Amino acid sequence: MIITYHGGHFVKVSQGDTVIAANPFGKGSNFKPIRFGARIGLISVHHPDFNGIENLSHGDKVPFCVSGPGEYEVGGIGVSGFMAPKTFGPDQLMNTIYAVEMEGIRLCLLGALSAPDLTSDQIEGIGEVDILFVPVSGGDVLTPADAEKIAVSLDAKIIIPLGWSDTEDKQLKLFLKESGAEGVAMIDKLTLKKKDLEGKEGQVVLLEPLSHA
Repeated sequence: MIITYHGGHFVKVSQGDTVIAANPFGKGSNFKPIRFGARIGLISVHHPDFNGIENLSHGDKVPFCVSGPGEYEVGGIGVSGFMAPKTFGPDQLMNTIYAVEMEGIRLCLLGALSAPDLTSDQIEGIGEVDILFVPVSGGDVLTPADAEKIAVSLDAKIIIPLGWSDTEDKQLKLFLKESGAEGVAMIDKLTLKKKDLEGKEGQVVLLEPLSHA
């Protein structure tokens, strides 16, 4: 499995020829659109910074789009969507949290989560989290302290912070401090197999935002 980060809340997960893309930039976003073919597109919020599903089609590849709560199965990949307890932004947009089971690895993407208080049913539904993608920028989404709080409550093995602008980002620095991960080296991609998760407990991985697919 290869995981890359494209800025904002946009994440690409590849396993062989299968690509999952979560929260791609859409028309009207302040982020420059990035286009590549994906098998599955996950949309947490119907907002330009999250809903560019049209940019996940390339050649004969057209993604299966998941854009809300429910249970889905696509080519052996299981996706579970859960409605977040609070809305996102001044327009009170619904945010969907996704749990994805792929090659025996369970991913959790919190999307534009604004509060760390998940219900017991949501935590049970999300299940054991191998890799957690968590917003850390504060404002309309989780503060660094709340991001750390939810990472602990979900007992994530690996934590990947999203939504920060650069390595001097104050909120990112606060999150790394909260997580005891100050000084962690940035990498351009995370490559791992199921066995690589053994012994991991709350390890923060800092991915460099890429300007291309």
